[in-house]
Amino acid sequence: MKEWIVFLDSGDTLVDETTQEFDERGIVLRAQLIPGARELLETLRREGIPVAMVADGQAESFRNVYRGLGLESYFAQRIYSSDVGAEKPSPLMFETALRAMGLTDADKGRIVMMGNHVKKDIIGANRFGITSVLIDWSHRYPTVPETPDETPDFTVHTPLGLLDVLRMADSSQK
Repeated sequence: MKEWIVFLDSGDTLVDETTQEFDERGIVLRAQLIPGARELLETLRREGIPVAMVADGQAESFRNVYRGLGLESYFAQRIYSSDVGAEKPSPLMFETALRAMGLTDADKGRIVMMGNHVKKDIIGANRFGITSVLIDWSHRYPTVPETPDETPDFTVHTPLGLLDVLRMADSSQK
């Protein structure tokens, strides 16, 4: 079995953005998960698949949300645009995650990035040379590709769909 590494976006990939509660500074205080997100993280942990969050936004917001949900420890690394100084699709976001996970370019073939935005998550993953998975759970952001760079390798409808992608990719390589 391939030793997968998973990069995940947060908003509308794990967290339902419509449930976010903000403070006066625009920092997210709390939010709820979309159906299947907790189960995805628990399964990835149980199967020993390392996970890095690669998300645009303020580090404080993500800490509030995932600490409140009891899920902070599920991520081997957390890469936030506020810390990196760039947003997806910048390769700097993906490069930072790659290095933080102790990986090299040789590991790109076993990295999967799942996100909800074709112009950020999918373009970024495709241009970086890793497998892209679009979760189209919400249509708040563009999910229909307009260019080849925006075309995901896989599309899923729920967080748990990522597990099917990993299993399918494993079986196709046997």
